[in-house]
Amino acid sequence: MSQSVKAWTRPHDWAEVVLGVVLALSPIVVETSAAAAWTMVILGVLIAVDGLVSLAMPGMVYGEWAQLVLGVLVFISPWVMGYADLTGAAWTSWVIGVLTVAAGASALPVATSAHRTAGQH
Repeated sequence: MSQSVKAWTRPHDWAEVVLGVVLALSPIVVETSAAAAWTMVILGVLIAVDGLVSLAMPGMVYGEWAQLVLGVLVFISPWVMGYADLTGAAWTSWVIGVLTVAAGASALPVATSAHRTAGQH
């Protein structure tokens, strides 16, 4: 069985889980507003949960697309939610957003391959 088809083995998805947890916990260590804190916690939890679901079901391609969307939302959230002036929170969002998009984009071909392999009986 290929590494990409085997559950709980894909490093891209583990990276997504770690990025989500870091984002969700970052309001503990960086200065935030209420909007920034809630945005970071909610999006961080969504990223981590989606990463866990992708780990459990490696052939689920739409989970990787969700990661791309979540990464973009995290990246633009400092401007949309009005916390671009909070340097720590903004930079955390920008860096985690870019890394989440990168992890999702790199996992997309692997998930697509796993999806195709899982469909063959």
